[in-house]
Formats: sequence, structure tokens, C-alpha cells
Amino acid sequence: MTPGLVNAHTHLYSGLAPFGIPAPEPPPESFLHILERLWWRLDRALDARALHASARFYVADALLHGTTALIDHHESPSCIEGSLDVIADACESLGMRALLTFGATERNGGRDEARRGLAECRRFILSNRRALVRGAIGLHASFTVSDDTIREAGVLCRDLGAVLHVHVAEDAADIADAHARGYKGPVERLEALGALVPGSILAHGVHLSDDRVRRVRNLGCWIVQNPRSNRGNRVGYGRCLRASDRVAIGTDGYASDLLEERAALHEIGLQQGDAPDVLDARALAGDSLVREVLDSGWPAAPSAGSAGDMLSARRDAVLAHHDVQGRPVLRDGRLLTADIDTIRREAHQEAERLWQRMREVTP
Repeated sequence: MTPGLVNAHTHLYSGLAPFGIPAPEPPPESFLHILERLWWRLDRALDARALHASARFYVADALLHGTTALIDHHESPSCIEGSLDVIADACESLGMRALLTFGATERNGGRDEARRGLAECRRFILSNRRALVRGAIGLHASFTVSDDTIREAGVLCRDLGAVLHVHVAEDAADIADAHARGYKGPVERLEALGALVPGSILAHGVHLSDDRVRRVRNLGCWIVQNPRSNRGNRVGYGRCLRASDRVAIGTDGYASDLLEERAALHEIGLQQGDAPDVLDARALAGDSLVREVLDSGWPAAPSAGSAGDMLSARRDAVLAHHDVQGRPVLRDGRLLTADIDTIRREAHQEAERLWQRMREVTP
């Protein structure tokens, strides 16, 4: 028996990507180009139908790979209101623990768009009654929001007793933007505006200094490293993250195969001079993170992961059994909570419609 696996930062809205997502055109020359020509076009093309298919496929596939809890950061600028319910229903019905948020941003519709994103977070936190799902306050990234939006996010966190989930220093452009706004960096900006409440989750942190990483740790916040995504986007490796023991790993929209993510972490981390025991601890830290931010009366066994969820594996390493909060989710490698072939077929059909909508979105 082994603890359930935790994906500490991902994007369920990317769940249809394996079904032939169109390549960005023209080919991107920077990280911002990748966002503008691929992922920001995808999220703008999402509607409730596509999101439903995307979330169900991603969650089902994650369960088959041993993930029992995930922390999602969602964006769908054309489908804001009610979007978190679509994702939450997929998680609850299939048997996945989750912390969900909408990443408020001003990159398409200015302050009104940001207010709607924060309002969706607030609505979901107050209305959600699902046993396996909780809500957080989200910002896309500091470089896509104003000071006023960050302040409002901090107020909501304190009023609702919620944590913040935000991208920080994934690329050097985030640092440059903070400097242009008169701050030493994005962490200083978030802290000065009252948004870094204890337990908050900062995704990436690649370009932070050692001092800033220690400051995040001393504030009681977490950083989530995403090795495969950072390598794929060519944004670098966060050597600075060795300055904190509050660092977990996520997949940032890549398939929720945490064993593959751990292997990538060790491969890259050892090349960058990180000690094996530091990498081992980081790969397992997601369990401590979810126990901290999702501790809302969930049962927790002393030796179990993901608030008490357990997995068992056959000798050939194929996942055999999987329980979440005592509910059987997987038996003999077969998903019990839904038909995976039906989910995969619906995802493939919906992906074709989404790619057409995506082609119509102007970069």
C-alpha cells in the first residue's frame, strides 16, 4: 500500500490537448509567445461543453495514474460564471479531491474581467457543498492584473478564510513587469498589496532569488515546481527553490502522471546540483500541502497520503486498487466511477469542435 499522489498545480482546461491541439502559428520565439499563440487562444475558445469534456478526461486519466488530489488553476475568459461548478462536478462524480480556483486576469477585458473572475471564486467558495472539493481565490499572474485587483484578491482571501493561488516568476517577464510597476519583484508586490495570506500557493517561482523563496516560506506560503512544463517552455530551472522546504510539484497542465513528473524532477534537479534527498522530499511534499490547505474535516490516516487515500500496485507497477475517502475508485486497473472509453470518446469529439473555435480566436 502506498499513499495517494498529489498534483499541486495543474490546469484541467488543457485536458483536450492530447487530442490534436493545433500548433501555434507563427512558431513562438518566447514564453510570452507560447501563451499568446497557444494557451491564451485555447482558454478564450473554451465554453461549458468543452470544459466539461476536458475536466472529465483529465480527472479520469489522473485517477488511472494514481492521483488522488489535485490543485487546479482555471481560466476560461469566455465562460467565467459557473465554470468552477463544471470542474467541481467532474471531480466529485469521478472521485477526485480538489482545490479549485479561477485565475482572475485583466488581459482580455480589463478590470471588469478581473472582477468577474474574483466573483466566480467568491461564489464558488460560498456555495460549494461537495465533499471532495474546496475553493480558493485565484489570480492568473501578477503581470496580467493591476494593483487594485491584487488588493481585492487579498481582501477576499481574508474575508473568506481562503488561500491565494497565482503564477509567480515562471518567466523573467514577470520580474520585469513588477520592476516597471515600481516593485522589487512579484513577491514583493503581492505582499505589499496584502495578497500573500498563509497557505497561499505560488506556481513556478523559477526566477525568484533565494531570499525571496525564503520570504515566501516564512510567510507560510507554498511554491509549486513544474519540471516538465518548465523544461518544455524553456523558462529555466528554479535552483532558488532549494532555499525552502515548502516546495511541492505539479504538472502545470501536463498529464497528471506524478511518477513521470518525479522522474523529470530528479533528472533535471541532479543535473542542476540539487541533492537527492531534497528532491525526494519535494516530490512527496504535496501531501503536506493538501493536508494544510484542504483540512476541512477530511479523515486523515497517519500513514496515508492525500488526506488518507491509498493506492496499491501490482509487481508490474500497474496500478491495481485506489480508494478516495473510503470510496472505491479503481479496481484491477479499471475505473469504477465512470466508463473511461465513453469519456475518451466524448473528449475526442469535443476537441474537434474546440480546435475550430480556437482557430477563430485572434491571437
